[in-house]
Amino acid sequence: MSSKRMRAFQALAAILAVALAAPAAAQQAAQATAGQKPAAAKPKVVILATGGTIAGAQPKPGDVGYKAGAYPVSALIQAVPGLETIAQISGEQIASIGSQDMTDAVWIKLARRVNEVLADPAVAGVVITHGTDTMEETGYFLNLVTKSDKPVVLVGSMRPATSLQTFDSPNRGPAGFVLFGKPRWFSTPSWKHTTGSEFAGKIPDTLPRVDIVYAYANVGAEQVQALTAAGAKGLVLAGVGDGNGTQALIDALSAASKKGVVVVRSSRTNSGAVARNVELDDDKLGFVAAQELNPQKARVLLQLALTKTSDCARVQKMFEEY
Repeated sequence: MSSKRMRAFQALAAILAVALAAPAAAQQAAQATAGQKPAAAKPKVVILATGGTIAGAQPKPGDVGYKAGAYPVSALIQAVPGLETIAQISGEQIASIGSQDMTDAVWIKLARRVNEVLADPAVAGVVITHGTDTMEETGYFLNLVTKSDKPVVLVGSMRPATSLQTFDSPNRGPAGFVLFGKPRWFSTPSWKHTTGSEFAGKIPDTLPRVDIVYAYANVGAEQVQALTAAGAKGLVLAGVGDGNGTQALIDALSAASKKGVVVVRSSRTNSGAVARNVELDDDKLGFVAAQELNPQKARVLLQLALTKTSDCARVQKMFEEY
């Protein structure tokens, strides 16, 4: 196992210590106040593994390529010395794939297991090992459907080791930081998530087909025509600038909307928000504005939204809340 993956799991151990130490300390303090001997029990943490680079293996030392998801979760746990001193760790293998191959079926299986595990009062939190290619999409999906306020941590590994500062939050910035072993939050989120979501704990058997249409110079209507013919129930525009595209593309999307396909405007740029009726007349065209969700996250929310409604006004409200 590479030193990079080893460092990722050592960081994971630190995350667990921060996320779970506070409840344990509070419990011990309460027992001490009651005159009882403080309990020495460590928090119970379940690792749900899906594969990814963090579980990858090189064919031989020095090779650039590797096979994602080669190591089982048991091998990853054994590779982290001292992990048992932090928490009671158990692992389950949900999938063994590179996250570029993540599917709706794996999402549904993973989400159902997360909810089952967290419903156990003895479990303090869940860690999910995951490839970095689609980690943000899985994380957002779980954020909407997990019915628990216990911590759920997704962890992955980047190669090569020179790929630093890969993850960022350009619109909102950091949620907080850790100082002297204690988490400090900058603010309480104003949007609904986890237990506040109308999707929480309600995992469907299947998800509606939603595809992403990419805008670029001189793009025509062919993407929209092909995807609607293939049965897409929703389309997300990865638009230029403020969620825009060529006239041919916008006309095709508007025609699809009039036929019942829910169309969401997002942007292919790295930051910023797509506001309703800015640059394009969403009311006239029958579109939904993605707000600050990028195309891949907008697709996740639209899939879940379509399990409830295909009314654009209701879908727009969801995009403003989540």
